[in-house]
Amino acid sequence: MPTPVRERFRESPASAAPGYVPRRTLPLRVEAIRQLRRRRTLVVGLLLVALPPLVAVAFAVGGTPDSNVDTLLDTATASGPNFAAVCLYLSAGFLLVVPVALFCGDTVAAEAGWSSLRYLLAAPVPRARLLTAKLLVALAFSAVAMLSLPLVALGVGTAAYGWGPLELPTGGSLPGSEAVARIGLAIAFVFASQLVTAALAFYLSTVTDAPLGAVGGAIALTVVGSILDAVTALGDWRELIPAHWQFAWLDALQQGVEWNGMARGTAISFSYAVILVALAYRHFARKDIVS
Repeated sequence: MPTPVRERFRESPASAAPGYVPRRTLPLRVEAIRQLRRRRTLVVGLLLVALPPLVAVAFAVGGTPDSNVDTLLDTATASGPNFAAVCLYLSAGFLLVVPVALFCGDTVAAEAGWSSLRYLLAAPVPRARLLTAKLLVALAFSAVAMLSLPLVALGVGTAAYGWGPLELPTGGSLPGSEAVARIGLAIAFVFASQLVTAALAFYLSTVTDAPLGAVGGAIALTVVGSILDAVTALGDWRELIPAHWQFAWLDALQQGVEWNGMARGTAISFSYAVILVALAYRHFARKDIVS
């Protein structure tokens, strides 16, 4: 009787071919190059790079904000750091969710959709190794996507409005060098807050063979979470919703950094992410790969 496919993938190392080392299969460099060559990577990169110039054009056409500074948006044209902070504010709520959901939700499901997943496992690449390589590369691409937008915005803003201190809506300002460090801290929190989105997209990618289903499901989390967070009747229960903390990074753009909101938001996101990633590994380890 033929050995089941699942059992063949679990043979002991002793029965493997000479020179076979599981940890050397599917190197991260190879997976990164494969993902970099994908058309959707180019499209996402162009979208993120194009946003800051479009925002600068919008301010040029619409005029500078009012002299009364009430919100972060009112400081957009004050300096390059201010423009970068405003672009981060405009994109953190939804736009930066898209590359995270796309890179993490498309990574495994796309292989199944192309019927190439079973050939990767037949290489043989251990299932845990395959998931780890794909998850690490997807997170790396997500981090680069999040960094690229504010970096481009900083360059565009400096060219358009000059280098200067970060004017704070609450009053006062931060020197340029410190402002860049604070914006970096804000980006780090935005990435941490999106770990739950990445983990959900990754889990769905191991469940379905349809990449759009995995990506759409992860994006839906953000939408539903934002809606639930707006329901004030939920009271303190809203603090368990990751979307409740998505703008806690604004606490970094004050005279003194307020850590409480960012720490709690990171803890909530990381906790959900660990559970979802564990479920992804568990499901994929038991899944019969037929595509």
